[in-house]
Amino acid sequence: MTDSRLLEDILANLDAQLLGKPREVRLSLACILARGHLLLEDVPGVGKTTLAKGLAAALGLDSQRIQFTADLMPSEIMGSTIFERATEQFVFHRGPLFTQLVIADEINRATPRTQSALLEAMAERTISIEGSSHALDDQFTVIATQNPVHQTGTYPLPESQIDRFSMRLSLGYPDATHEKTMLSSGSTGDVATEQTPPLARWQQEVASIHCSEALIDYLHRLIVATRNDPSISMGLSPRGGLQWLAVARAWAFIHGRDHVLPDDIQDVALSVVGHKCVSTSDNTQSIEQTLIRIIKSVDIYS
Repeated sequence: MTDSRLLEDILANLDAQLLGKPREVRLSLACILARGHLLLEDVPGVGKTTLAKGLAAALGLDSQRIQFTADLMPSEIMGSTIFERATEQFVFHRGPLFTQLVIADEINRATPRTQSALLEAMAERTISIEGSSHALDDQFTVIATQNPVHQTGTYPLPESQIDRFSMRLSLGYPDATHEKTMLSSGSTGDVATEQTPPLARWQQEVASIHCSEALIDYLHRLIVATRNDPSISMGLSPRGGLQWLAVARAWAFIHGRDHVLPDDIQDVALSVVGHKCVSTSDNTQSIEQTLIRIIKSVDIYS
């Protein structure tokens, strides 16, 4: 099976599991191909965990699901050192972070202390416990779900942790046609792929997708515009700019191209940038509306 056929099968698999959300499915896949972490934010019951599990299965990744709750302790996700009487030695027992894809369900229901325990793992793909550093899998990726912060029992994620997520997506409710299909069948479908995808190689190919100097200049001017706009109090960081370019390259790869187009940069902008910028207190527009205005105002070629 060729890579393009395999990629089509993966997308068909995910489309069958999450009816009526083809754009969200492709953006999620682009995030993983860009070696980024994904934050899925929406009300309960719209398919956030279904999408996360579907991505893990479709890409052949070992996964662990962690249900974040108010009493979840950092050691329960990282692991802990336990004294074993039989050997009279302290032995490190790995926690669920030692996998390829972590599904962090309802991450904002845990306390800030436990949320912050993910920070080093997401940034460095290592964790430090009792003075020792432990390497995580090279494919280590976090797909976190969170409920709207106004709901009972939620804690807002700190800006430093939000910035670690390459992309934030909201799924929303399905349209009438797809929701009636779900009601009629009792569930969504599932399409199996014929072989395990070469994810690591695809990620390398994504990293080598060509982006011209002219488009690098265009992207940089967009980044600077988020920092200089009076409606934004905190613009995009250098790390955020790197994530934007990485996801744009992955978006080009998914669409069968070996080079980035301006459309790629624009298509992924809201999902990559929207959660990383903070509006000023007197800004009456949403951050998404502000970003759309910035994109429209910055010329592609200066």
